[in-house]
Amino acid sequence: MDYLKAFLIGGAICAVIQILMDNTKLMPGRIMVILVCLGALLGSLGIYEPFSKWAGAGATVPLSGFGNSLFQGIKEAIDKDGFLGIFKGGLTATSSGIAGALIFSYIASLIFNPKMKD
Repeated sequence: MDYLKAFLIGGAICAVIQILMDNTKLMPGRIMVILVCLGALLGSLGIYEPFSKWAGAGATVPLSGFGNSLFQGIKEAIDKDGFLGIFKGGLTATSSGIAGALIFSYIASLIFNPKMKD
């Protein structure tokens, strides 16, 4: 049942974003920034954490989950290190995801031949 719930919640988030992309002139990069900021905002309001516990990977995998992870890392680092936590908390909390994205995108660039659109 957890898998089904995660699939449905993640799919609903993707469907809402697809509708936003189809019906507005927002560029994909801006939509990605909106998702990260929305996750951080909902995390700061204390809404995203209970939602992600209920929805599981359906809420933590999309970019809004990344924004929440950034916020949580910054919050913990500020409590521990003070002002410096603003700069290192987010990167510390999300370093494995960032490193994975870099490594796998590098491997993909070696396997595939990217071409520029005309």
